[in-house]
Amino acid sequence: MTDKTSNQMWGGRFAAGPDAIMEAINASIGFDQRMAAQDIAGSRAHAAMLAATGIVSDSDAEAMREGLLTVLSEIEGGSFNFSTALEDIHMNVEARLKEMIGEPAGRLHTGRSRNDQVATDFKLWVRDQLDAVDGALQALMKALLTQAEGGADWVMPGFTHLQTAQPVTWGHHMMAYVEMFGRDLSRIRDARARMNECPLGAAALAGTSFPIDRDMTANDLGFDRPAANSLDAVSDRDFALEFLSAASICAMHLSRMAEELVIWSSAQFRFVTLSDRFSTGSSIMPQKKNPDAAELIRAKIGRIFGANVALMTVMKGLPLAYSKDMQEDKEQVFDAADNLMLALAAMEGMVRDMSANRESLEAAAGSGFSTATDLADWLVRVAGMPFREAHHVTGSLVAMAEKDGIDLPDLSLEQMQSVHSAITDDIFAVLGVHNSVASRVSYGGTAPVQVRAQIARWKKVLV
Repeated sequence: MTDKTSNQMWGGRFAAGPDAIMEAINASIGFDQRMAAQDIAGSRAHAAMLAATGIVSDSDAEAMREGLLTVLSEIEGGSFNFSTALEDIHMNVEARLKEMIGEPAGRLHTGRSRNDQVATDFKLWVRDQLDAVDGALQALMKALLTQAEGGADWVMPGFTHLQTAQPVTWGHHMMAYVEMFGRDLSRIRDARARMNECPLGAAALAGTSFPIDRDMTANDLGFDRPAANSLDAVSDRDFALEFLSAASICAMHLSRMAEELVIWSSAQFRFVTLSDRFSTGSSIMPQKKNPDAAELIRAKIGRIFGANVALMTVMKGLPLAYSKDMQEDKEQVFDAADNLMLALAAMEGMVRDMSANRESLEAAAGSGFSTATDLADWLVRVAGMPFREAHHVTGSLVAMAEKDGIDLPDLSLEQMQSVHSAITDDIFAVLGVHNSVASRVSYGGTAPVQVRAQIARWKKVLV
């Protein structure tokens, strides 16, 4: 095969041959430049430590620290020229620093390696992202609390198998999502606490012979402690996997809620009206109002799940310590983080803007024999029946009402007594949906008094 044929096979940007291919596959600057702020923060802390331990002079350390701030301002201002030939954010920053301050820049890498440097940068970036997700989750939960408080006593159907089961309250349904996202918040905070150990100073894999102070750099960067094993410090990506795992569960919760909003906003349900800000029209059907934001949130989970599986696959066969495979860790995490934050913001906006249609909710709450369980409970509580017998009697009454095309409260007392003589007209007091939800006063139940108690509890948590 000729060189010309080979170049044609690779085509386009790789026409220059193997050197260009190697540069393209080896370089990560196209995506890891997102860690510029974290990289510079780590380098500034490292420089300060090198001076404090006498490894470099105070003047060299000061030149490095000030120069790094200038580099950061260039990056943030958009004037920095990133080079793929320099491979990654670390070498790009160091090369620019050398252009600015000369020889002292060469001392910055004393006592560290790109292996512990990238692990530190990535941890700092993921930690910042965990904090951002924490805030976004709290904002969404507060929006749900507002919805719950406004409709704490509004009745609606509760479903199992997407079939009407028992009446619940709108507030209770909203609070179910508060509990879900509350667990997500707990996972995010647990992950942050567990990952907050500093890799810096682990060097390539074995530590360093320089008298560095790892506690100082860990403290300066807001870590709880230095990572205790240098091999593990440079090869650990559990923190990224935990983030992706927590993100995947959170995205699943967002997808479940998005699915309900898609169903509820349909013409067949009319449970909620979504605002125009989070809906679109049809290009051909003028009557349409499509819940596109909810649908896109529902779809985002595919990308986030995919990122989780991808990084697990990258890491599953790697021996200690560092391998270049681990360069493939960041793009997955960056994409998942972007999409999770977007989905959280969109869901918060939809929840804040949406209007629950109380009349439609209440009309649907009484349909589908939703108070059948209340009737069975009454037969147990008042008539003294075993529950299995009460279940059978109630089933017979449901069949009777269904045959006549009416609901349970529309049956006459005589019709009910034809099934069982123990039934009295007191039964009608439990067949209304409002009476049904008000009776569910067990802890965590749908009774408005319980819903309001849970709202009050979460308001104290989400200060």
